[in-house]
Amino acid sequence: MKKIGITGSLASGKTTASKILSLGKGPLFSADQVVKKLYSKKSFNKLIRKKFKIRTAKNIKAILKGKILKDKSNIKKLEHLIHPLVRKEMTKFLKKNKKKKLIFLEIPLLIESKLMKNFDVIFFLKSKKSLRLKRFILKGGNKKLFNILNNKQLKDEKKIKFCDHIITNEKSITVLKKNLIKILKKYE
Repeated sequence: MKKIGITGSLASGKTTASKILSLGKGPLFSADQVVKKLYSKKSFNKLIRKKFKIRTAKNIKAILKGKILKDKSNIKKLEHLIHPLVRKEMTKFLKKNKKKKLIFLEIPLLIESKLMKNFDVIFFLKSKKSLRLKRFILKGGNKKLFNILNNKQLKDEKKIKFCDHIITNEKSITVLKKNLIKILKKYE
């Protein structure tokens, strides 16, 4: 089993790249999808409400964003709840797919979480900050939240040192796909 990690900075195209790389090649684990599923569970929402003193069960994500905008230390609090749960799901995924030739794991904070040793190959998606901000806003985010989250991550120059392949994602999906498939052929 060859474990391929996909990471990159905020709104750099990790999800798109992960889908392109894994399509027909092997199973894909998405840390973001795990987090999305967590928010759909009543038990997780109850935990979040308790930890962040939220009275209502509605619009939890929006309330959390507001709390992060007011006090960025709330990101750390949130990560302490979420990261162990994501790692638990990642471990289940690895066990379930141990007989597969290639498996893909999209982990936004792969380097920040010091998970590099868990991967055989790491792809890093890179884009200009202005383009990433534009993508983030198109998905419903705002500039202030983008800057808080972006500043929390390591700079690209530091992360790149731990990655095997750096893919600049500033053109079309067709160009991205061509570049990714060309590299992936080395591992098939």
